[in-house]
Amino acid sequence: MIVVTGATGNVGRTLVSLLAESGAEVTAVSRGRRPIAVPDGVHHHRADLAQPQSLRPALAGAEAMYLLVEGAGAHLDTAAILRVAKEAGVKRVVLQSSQAAGTRPDSVSHAPLRAIEDLVREAGPEWTILRPGGFASNAFAWAASMRAAGTVAAPFGDVGLPVIDPDDIAAVAATVLPGGHEGRTYELTGPALSTPRQRVADLAAVLGRPINFVDQTPEQAREQMLQFMPPPVVEGTLAILGAPTAREQRISPDVAAVLGRPPRTFAEWAARHVRQLSPN
Repeated sequence: MIVVTGATGNVGRTLVSLLAESGAEVTAVSRGRRPIAVPDGVHHHRADLAQPQSLRPALAGAEAMYLLVEGAGAHLDTAAILRVAKEAGVKRVVLQSSQAAGTRPDSVSHAPLRAIEDLVREAGPEWTILRPGGFASNAFAWAASMRAAGTVAAPFGDVGLPVIDPDDIAAVAATVLPGGHEGRTYELTGPALSTPRQRVADLAAVLGRPINFVDQTPEQAREQMLQFMPPPVVEGTLAILGAPTAREQRISPDVAAVLGRPPRTFAEWAARHVRQLSPN
């Protein structure tokens, strides 16, 4: 059995479906109290990573666990989570980390994730670590302004990053969870650099209507992001968006190496989600 935490998120939902389609026995773990829709044959268990003991029933009999933590995971007792998993007999842990845990391991925003990586490597079960870069699905944050005013405001409009389709992260996870990738750290990116201005142009093409791009100042972006992100995460995110390192702009070969196909483009992601982005 494979246990997927964060099963209602952008990666988790697709991962649960891919594993179920492969014939694996799957338990989807989510924190919310509302019932969630899962594929036929998938078990659902309500648990909170902040309360590691709540995971124990879900992990009984599990061979592998996909560990997806919110934010940087600084609020979690990861050692306790891994101890519960080991006591339950889990043989393999696949951690969804972040590219910045490797590129900015000492930053206030991402040092907690690097510490979680270290704990996973040292805990005892076999491990694989996935380090995705920026998500294509972050463009959902633009949907309201596109609908209301036909505009998108973002900082650093001409700075390119190789954003990744969350479904590609899920596909990599579904491939490595059954085993054969132990002790590997995979950096997951899209196939090309994409600037915010280019992503808005892709969205306009998919939606079939003009969308105006508005350059935000870093200060304007900071004020907006502080409404839903902790200050250290805001500063770390702005640093990556505005002054990415060479490694953060590198096109990683890892998605293609694991899946045997290239990662999907942002335009392909947008085309699949046109209904969610459309004003109608």
